[in-house]
Amino acid sequence: MDDEDLLAAARDALENAYVPYSEYPVGAAVETADGSVYTGCNVENANYSNSLHAEEVAVGRATADGHRELATVVVTSAARDAVTPCGMCRQTLAEFCEDDTPVLCDTGGGFERYTVGELVPDTITPGMLGVEP
Repeated sequence: MDDEDLLAAARDALENAYVPYSEYPVGAAVETADGSVYTGCNVENANYSNSLHAEEVAVGRATADGHRELATVVVTSAARDAVTPCGMCRQTLAEFCEDDTPVLCDTGGGFERYTVGELVPDTITPGMLGVEP
């Protein structure tokens, strides 16, 4: 799938965001190594720490279907402000992505382009814990 199709999928997911507190809807799309695409949106909760982030929902859906490698990540917000994944989401992406996996952040007229390694250098890895994925 090309970048524009992934962006369209992320924007579609954004429409389902449940954001009564922040009023800041976010959508994400992840493409797996085999080309499957999974989307997610943020889901807020009155207990803010229980809120789900769009990237984590998308990764969770892919993982639930057995995928363990992501090839591309796209993130968008209604503001089209090139929002990047938060620290928690970056760590989750690092679990399923290589350092050079592209992360595309929607500017409204294109993308800010990063890699997972740029967004989260020196991340905690399974190898640091003595685990081979």
